[in-house]
Amino acid sequence: VDLAGLKFTGAGKTLKWRRDLNDGFTIHVEVPAGATEVAAELDFLSPATFEGGFSAGSSATDKLAIISWNQVLLYPKGWKSDDINYSASLKLPEGWKFGTALPVTGQSGNEIKFATVSLTTLVDSPVITGEFLKVVPLAQDPLTEMDIAADSAAALEPAQQVWDEYKSLVDQAQKLFGAHHYRDYHFLYTLSDHVAHFGLEHHESDDSRVGERALVDDTARKMSASLLPHEYVHSWNGKFRRPAGLATPDYQTVMQDDLLWVYEGLTNYLGEVLTARSGLLTVEQERQDLARTAAALDHVPGREWRSLQDTADAAPQLYFAPEAWYSWRRGTDFYSEDTLNWLWVDVIIRQQSKGAKSIDDFCHLFHGAPSTAPMVKPYTFDDVVSTLNQVVPYNWRGFWTERLTNHGPGAPLGGIEGSGWKVVYDGTPSEMSSSATGMYHFVDAAYSLGLQLNDDGGVSDTIEGMPAAKAGIGPGMKIVAVNGRRFAGEVLREALKAAKNKPAPIELLVENTEYYKTYKID
Repeated sequence: VDLAGLKFTGAGKTLKWRRDLNDGFTIHVEVPAGATEVAAELDFLSPATFEGGFSAGSSATDKLAIISWNQVLLYPKGWKSDDINYSASLKLPEGWKFGTALPVTGQSGNEIKFATVSLTTLVDSPVITGEFLKVVPLAQDPLTEMDIAADSAAALEPAQQVWDEYKSLVDQAQKLFGAHHYRDYHFLYTLSDHVAHFGLEHHESDDSRVGERALVDDTARKMSASLLPHEYVHSWNGKFRRPAGLATPDYQTVMQDDLLWVYEGLTNYLGEVLTARSGLLTVEQERQDLARTAAALDHVPGREWRSLQDTADAAPQLYFAPEAWYSWRRGTDFYSEDTLNWLWVDVIIRQQSKGAKSIDDFCHLFHGAPSTAPMVKPYTFDDVVSTLNQVVPYNWRGFWTERLTNHGPGAPLGGIEGSGWKVVYDGTPSEMSSSATGMYHFVDAAYSLGLQLNDDGGVSDTIEGMPAAKAGIGPGMKIVAVNGRRFAGEVLREALKAAKNKPAPIELLVENTEYYKTYKID
């Protein structure tokens, strides 16, 4: 969509081309006899807003830019990405600096020349650039650093404790896995309110983008604390060890997503573990986050019809599904639900070994020694089961088959309860819950009325089977007033508190397109 100005030349002529009717990403070019090479020119139309997903979203501001090479190149069909070499160069605005895991062979002024590498390595090595760019060394052997671009210099100056925690992250990851599979590693961290926000893994780096004040504002830092640990884990789990169905030879072969419960689910769990072990969040804050995950999954009625396995199988559709009706549709729950499942695995390992072993032992076997340069070692479901059995004998095949194929209701709480904890609803938001609702501007009444609301009263989701949905309220509507008073988050919260001591129903005045209706909810 964002590729324009496409032009091919060869033998001194402009060549005709046409898009393939069965594969819209393939271009057929009419090459004249005698032509020894074909040159391609193109423009990449960098999105000006948040449109698009991941790196297809906005990637540049007046002060910074992120270059994803796959957006600015073509390659000949039929070749493996490992077998084609590219020599890339990049010209930056005057005075800008850059960070990347891609080896550099030279720099003249603001023009950078990179080493000749395979297409695989090039696409796997984005570049972060900007006027305000800070490099923070985290470890020397192997070299590990943060390359951070921001829309202001002030955003790059957090307390020293923040850098210490990220240094601890690297140390804790090496202890968790016992080896590494990169030459050096670069955390590419973009701080801007005007680029798409996400995290995207690469073998020797990550492309992570958050708000401008994510390092210097306490609340923003808490809300993004687990992002870099998650993406860092992917260097081992996802890039080095990769599901066989995702280890494709090129960028056209269809991938199979059935093992995303390992690729993303295990990564999410280990990322949370490292977040706590490194001090990026306290143990109590991490425990609160886990409780939020469990409570949310316990209120996803879509688990009754859609299995966890299907959320992985349908990932290409669910990644970009609307927020409305999430609880009934389900989304990419292989992240959150498998965080709970892998916690359960960790607890079983500890119980079966009487405390002698943990998930760390699995990681050492599955992702560990010897240390190597970037490489891919594919795996299957059987490999996961076999490695778990090497750690402690158990019916792991049965465990995972049940977790993946069974339906709800209820979240998988075996890991939490096996650790001696319970999820309790007491009407008082935790520190992490309050931080989330404040930062992301939503009102959470999911566990009382079954309502998820925007700050202005817009209904983003209702939970089937709970009071609001039973009354007929649904996504797309807007709550205008609560018990006769103009809607505000605090007004709704006060009404819910009062309802505990008074049997009268809560009255909600709701706008539905151009019509208004009062709903009485008991």
